[in-house]
Amino acid sequence: MAEGLMKKLHGHDIYVQSAGVRNDLEIDGFAIAVCEELGVELSRHRSRSFDEMQEWGDDLEGFDLIVALSPASQRMAQELARHAHIEVEYWPIMDPTGLGETRDAKLASYRQSRDQIMARLKDRFG
Repeated sequence: MAEGLMKKLHGHDIYVQSAGVRNDLEIDGFAIAVCEELGVELSRHRSRSFDEMQEWGDDLEGFDLIVALSPASQRMAQELARHAHIEVEYWPIMDPTGLGETRDAKLASYRQSRDQIMARLKDRFG
């Protein structure tokens, strides 16, 4: 979600790559729905793990910053960044997975997370 929102704000002016502790392959349908509300297309997006990034030739030392959105990704990012001398920031974004009983309640949770990410991106990158 964060990568799509960042591209919405800055296009290709800033290179951004989404990665996580594990690769979930498919993007959550609720994330797709709430991002589409802002004109951000996520349905073709693939999430990849840090390991996959390295296997596919992404040189972590080419990045200036890793933004971690969960404690687990923060720990892994700090370990990777220690060797590559990359700044790591932790943004404690609410995880909407499993929240809400109804579709509307789930969408509301995802919107809240989306809006938290968007606010952080605007604060950090303008």
